[in-house]
Amino acid sequence: MMKTTVVLAACLILAGTLHAQTVEVHEASIRDLQAAMTQGRATAVSLVDQYLARINAYDDGGPMLNSIIRVNPLAREQAAALDAERARGQVRGPLHGIPVIIKDNYNTSFMPTTGASVALAGFVPPGNAAAVQKLLDAGAVVLAKSNLHEFAYGITTVSSLGGQTRNPYDPARAPGGSSGGTAAAGAASLAAIGMGSDTCGSIRIPSAYNNLVGLRPSKGLGSIYGIMPLSHTQDVAGPLARNVEDLALVLDVVSGHDPADPATAIMQDAPAPGFVAALEQVGLAGLRFGRLTSYYAAAEPAVSRASESALALLQETGVEVIDVEIPELGSLIARSGLIGHEFKADLNQYLALFLSAEVANLDDVVDLGLYHEAVAGTLTRSREGVRNDDAYAAAMAARDELRQAIEAFMAANDLDALVYPPIASVPAITGETQPGNNCSLSANAGLPAIAIPIGFTPGGLPVGLELLGGFMKDTDLVSIAYQWEKLANPRQAPTTTPPLVGDMAPPPETVVVDVVTANFGFDLALVFDPVGHVLSWEIRNYTGDLADLYGVVLLSDEPAGFELSDPVLHNLAGPGEVREQGEASLNPRLHSAWQQGRVFVKVFGRGLPAAGMPLAVAP
Repeated sequence: MMKTTVVLAACLILAGTLHAQTVEVHEASIRDLQAAMTQGRATAVSLVDQYLARINAYDDGGPMLNSIIRVNPLAREQAAALDAERARGQVRGPLHGIPVIIKDNYNTSFMPTTGASVALAGFVPPGNAAAVQKLLDAGAVVLAKSNLHEFAYGITTVSSLGGQTRNPYDPARAPGGSSGGTAAAGAASLAAIGMGSDTCGSIRIPSAYNNLVGLRPSKGLGSIYGIMPLSHTQDVAGPLARNVEDLALVLDVVSGHDPADPATAIMQDAPAPGFVAALEQVGLAGLRFGRLTSYYAAAEPAVSRASESALALLQETGVEVIDVEIPELGSLIARSGLIGHEFKADLNQYLALFLSAEVANLDDVVDLGLYHEAVAGTLTRSREGVRNDDAYAAAMAARDELRQAIEAFMAANDLDALVYPPIASVPAITGETQPGNNCSLSANAGLPAIAIPIGFTPGGLPVGLELLGGFMKDTDLVSIAYQWEKLANPRQAPTTTPPLVGDMAPPPETVVVDVVTANFGFDLALVFDPVGHVLSWEIRNYTGDLADLYGVVLLSDEPAGFELSDPVLHNLAGPGEVREQGEASLNPRLHSAWQQGRVFVKVFGRGLPAAGMPLAVAP
C-alpha cells in the first residue's frame, strides 16, 4: 500500500512593499513593461521594487547567483522622477522607466565603478560613461551594477570584489564572462535588460551560456568612452537580452557618434542604424551561411549536436549552409590579438583620466595584492611587460589583414554570415578553467557577431550559435536573429528563478511517501526545491529488520512514456541502509518530470519482486 501527501511550506510576505504587483516582471519584455506603465498597471517605482525583490530572493538567496555587486541606492528616486514625468505626459521613449543593469566597468557618477576589483571598491568617477548617459537620457533606470571577471580579463566571472557569479541554469557552473554578472542577472529576470562589454567574447560567451542574445557590434558603432578598458582597439559595448526586440531597442539608444571616442567617427555623418525598424529587413530564405568546419571539429559533442540541429532547421526554411575554411585563419588570429599590447597602458590612462586617487596604476594593483588569484597571472605579466612598438605595429597590421581575408572570403563565396559556436565547450564547474573560446575571429577583425540561443544540452545547459557578418552589417545580423527567434522560440527561463510568490521565492514542495511491505515499512520524505536546485530526501520511521531493505531508488521517465525497466536516476538507500538525509542536484530532466508527475520511487527488498516495487510520487 502507498499513501502520498503534499505539504507546502508557508510563504512569508515581506512587509513594507509599497506597490502591489500589477505586472509580472519575470521574463517580461520591454514592450510588456512599457505597456503596463502606459496603461497604469505599473509604475517605474513598482518595477524597481519587483526587481529588487527578485535580487533579494535569487541573487542574495535561493541559488545565490551572486551576479550583482551593488544596487543603486538612487534607483527608486530615479524611477519616481520618471513616473512624475509620465504623469505630466512626458515620455522619453520606449526605455522610459525601464530598469537596467550595468556591468561594473561602465562609469557611473552616482555610485562606484570598480571593474569588480577591491582595488577600486570605492572609486566614483566624475562622470558617466557615454552609454550610461544615453540610457539615462532615454529614461532608463540604473537598477544595479553587475559582477564581471575582474578587469574584464577572463571568461568565468570571478573577482576579488564580487566573488564567483553562478549560472542560473546550473548554479554549480560558471556563467561565462567577462559579462557573466549581466548575463546571469538578465537570464534570471533581475532587470529588464543588461549592458555588457566585449573585448574577446565577453558578450557572446555569457549570452550563449545563459540562453540570451547578444551582439558584439562593429567597432565604432557605439562609444566605449568611460568604460574601463581592457584593450581600447578591441573593446566594444552593448546589451545582452532575453529577446531580440529588447536588444534592438537598447542598441538604437546607445549607438552613434561620440566625439570622446575616435572610433565612432564612422557614425558622425552616417544615418542612425535603426535596429528596431530593420527587424524585418532580412528574410531567412535565400541566405547563405558558411559553417566553419575547424570550429565544429573542436566542439564538444553536446555543443555540436545542438548547433547542427539549429542549422538543419534553418536549412528547412531555405538557408543554404556550406562547409568552409578560411586559409591561414589560425595564423592570422594568433598574430592579431591586442589585449597583451594595450591593457597596461589603457588601464593606467583610464585611472589617470578619471582621477583615481588611491590606486594610480596597474603597478599599485599588483604590488598591493588587490586582485583575485584568477587574474594573478595576467595582471602580473601585464605589469612586467613593456610594449614592443614593432610587435604592436605587426599585430595591428595582422588585424587589418584578418579583416580583409574574412571579407574577401565571404564575398568570393557569396556568404551572408559565417557560423560557428561562440564557445566549443559547455560551462565549466565554478573554480575550474573554461576551455573552448572562439572569441577572436570577430574581436580581432573588428567585425560584428551575434550570439543567438539555439537550445540545450541533454543536461539542460544552454547552447548558442554565433553569426559573423560584414562590417556595419549589424542590423542584418539582428534581423536574422529576430527571424530565428520567431522560427524556433528558443528562450527558456531557468528553473532556479521562477516568478515570486508575493516578494518571496516559491517554497519547496515536500512529498511524503509511506512504504509498507510484508517485511518492513518506512516514510520517505522528498523535498523538491527548484530555487535551491536540489532534491533532498529522508527515510524516517523504519520498522522491521533493517537487513530486509535492499535499496530505494528514484526514476524519472520521458514524456513519451514510462517503463518500469527505465534505468536508475538516483540511489536513495543501499542494502540495510537508512540514511538520515541526502540530496541530489536538480537537472532539467528531473525538474520537468517532477512538475509533470513523472517521478517514481522503486523499492527493493526481501519479499518483493526482483524488478522492485514502483511507487508514483505525486506532487
